Amino acid sequence: MTSGGRAAYRTAAHPASLGIMNFGPNWFATVMGTGVLATAALSLPQHLPGVHRAATVVWTVAVALLAVLTVGFARHLRRHRRTYLDDPAAAHFWGAPPMAVMTIGAGALMAGVPGAVPVAAACWLIGAAGGLVTAVLIPYRTMTRGWGGPGEAPGGRLMPVVPPMVAAAQGALLAAHLPDGEPRAQLLIACAAMFGASLAAAAVVIGQVWARLAAHGPGTAAGVPTLWIVLGPLGQSMTAAHLLAAAAPAHLAEVANAAAVLYAVPVLGCALLWLSLAAALTLRAARDGLPFTPGWWAFTFPVGTLVTGVAGLSGRTGSAPLAALALALFALLLCGWVVAAGGTLRWLRTTSAAAV
Repeated sequence: MTSGGRAAYRTAAHPASLGIMNFGPNWFATVMGTGVLATAALSLPQHLPGVHRAATVVWTVAVALLAVLTVGFARHLRRHRRTYLDDPAAAHFWGAPPMAVMTIGAGALMAGVPGAVPVAAACWLIGAAGGLVTAVLIPYRTMTRGWGGPGEAPGGRLMPVVPPMVAAAQGALLAAHLPDGEPRAQLLIACAAMFGASLAAAAVVIGQVWARLAAHGPGTAAGVPTLWIVLGPLGQSMTAAHLLAAAAPAHLAEVANAAAVLYAVPVLGCALLWLSLAAALTLRAARDGLPFTPGWWAFTFPVGTLVTGVAGLSGRTGSAPLAALALALFALLLCGWVVAAGGTLRWLRTTSAAAV
């Protein structure tokens, strides 16, 4: 590509064209990405020294981010409510706040912080309810408002339908901390139902993303990082299958374990294929100019779900190569978090300097 072409590419990819540089719901991906860094570290098959303490600190940072963003976004939303409902690029990211809340709940349980179970239960109720709303409302608006065109952030279309899968995983993790009885059984049934709902919807959207890429290419550079979001439902479904099997009643444990392995292995293959494509497309976009957007946080949470999914599969099969893969994916997650956090800090400094 010529220098003029690169300039045109960067201009076409200006973040304003996506409507996502404002203080929208997409910024809750910072909580998701930071929180999953903690849960992924705690999921690793390898017992590394100091991991629990470091993960707890990271989880605390995620909690602080959630508090700050919730207050700031609530104030901002009063003036710009319609913007984030009527702009398709922004509206699809309404799935981020519920997932951010549930990521905090999962981290509380895994880190074993004081009051973890009631905190996780509250996070699950809020996140699952919000996630079910986005999973219905945003696709409905997509179908009735003509939002089905090529678009600028194709992977973002998955954001509204992934929260029920996150709810399935966090709910199963919560169920494992509850005593046997009717509430636990009903929670697991609800989680399994949300697993199916999200899996079906995500499969449809992933097919649309692939078709869109084949027909129209990756689009502008700013939207390319959102392609990593496809890894989210894949990795999260592996994680949910593992956690549902772990929390299954004793008389179903053997069947649930086999089902979790039989599901996770082929999905892992699909995830690694998409990871290779997303990485190649991202490197291609980076050569021509990759402007910062909150979409850079897609380098974190989706990869984190792969870490937890592969770690669970490794534990069930006793596979040393899978354990090594989980560690390698965690290293990729850590790099992605550094890139996204560094880009965010640089953008904040630039924005603050320009405002002075």
